[in-house]
Amino acid sequence: MLKTFKYRIYPTKKQVHIMSQWLEDCRWLFNHFIAERKEAWEQEQKSINYYTQAKSLPVLKEQRLSLANIHSQVLQNVAVRVDLAFKAFFRRVRAGEKPGYPRFRGKGRYDSFTFPQNGFSLNGNVLRLSKIGDIKVVLHRPIEGKIKTCTIKRSFTSKWYVMFSCEWESTPLPQNNEAVGIDVGLHSFATLSTGEKIENPKFFRREENELVKAQRKLSKAEKGTRERKKRRKVVARIHERIAWKRQNFIHQHSRKIVNCFGIIAVEDIYVNRMLHNHCLAKSISDAAWSGFFRLLAMKAEWAARKFVAVNPAYTSQNCSNCGHRQKMPLSKRVFKCPCCGLVLDRDVNAALNILGLGRQALGINP
Repeated sequence: MLKTFKYRIYPTKKQVHIMSQWLEDCRWLFNHFIAERKEAWEQEQKSINYYTQAKSLPVLKEQRLSLANIHSQVLQNVAVRVDLAFKAFFRRVRAGEKPGYPRFRGKGRYDSFTFPQNGFSLNGNVLRLSKIGDIKVVLHRPIEGKIKTCTIKRSFTSKWYVMFSCEWESTPLPQNNEAVGIDVGLHSFATLSTGEKIENPKFFRREENELVKAQRKLSKAEKGTRERKKRRKVVARIHERIAWKRQNFIHQHSRKIVNCFGIIAVEDIYVNRMLHNHCLAKSISDAAWSGFFRLLAMKAEWAARKFVAVNPAYTSQNCSNCGHRQKMPLSKRVFKCPCCGLVLDRDVNAALNILGLGRQALGINP
């Protein structure tokens, strides 16, 4: 399977200028290819494929001389991205979904370029890029597997990163028959069927006041000025810091759960639908349940663990002991069963129900 390793790089001012120019030229090429396909269909009812656009690159280099300074495979990758965007568009059309026609990229909205096969090499902590030079890399973790592609990315706060896509074989963890059900919520980020609770860190809420101040200063700055650009970067830096903390949090807890349990059952929830509740939308987005479940599924597959997502309907209302169902408003935090006398925290009860459904889905002790 493929695994991506991301590292911070520190280019010189000259290299930053070159890579920024590459991104701008790639953005122009991306928009040109989209416009070419759009015009060909509107005027001649003709579809243009990747190979036609890739063959036109030598002619485009004569029209826009700065393209000649870019590695040839980087330009070819731009055509690949456009082709993938249109394939995804037509797939959504056939599936009856909202199509979302590929969009043109505005200035500063194209933030990465890729060397798909060659043009790069890594020697120790030095990355050598064709036509750019040697760049210092912070290798905070060893690279595993064979490097296939190299992508250079610029963040909104003008930080530069390199991402290596590697062919990688996972190493399964020792067999473990321990099972766990996980119920997510806002009162606690997650509750395990073992009774353990993971507190909700509420990273966005903690930074909200500082973000409000930065956004107010940004709104007062005149558009197109250096001051507005500077204040925009401050806002982006706060969002970046929140994202880093949230990502680190879900990485750590997903790893602990995968290491401790061989069977993991979670709720199959649709977070996008839940965001329609305007009273809870901000808190739900801050909790990052989707990212947590995605990392759990990914790491469980790498470790040869069993992962299952079950229908969450009535998991909070059913008794985990006898199955009796009763209404449970959000304000009621303790589940008391009138039939069997079970008294349990509502989230632990839901986690036990999720575990039972997960076992049933896997055919284990149904």
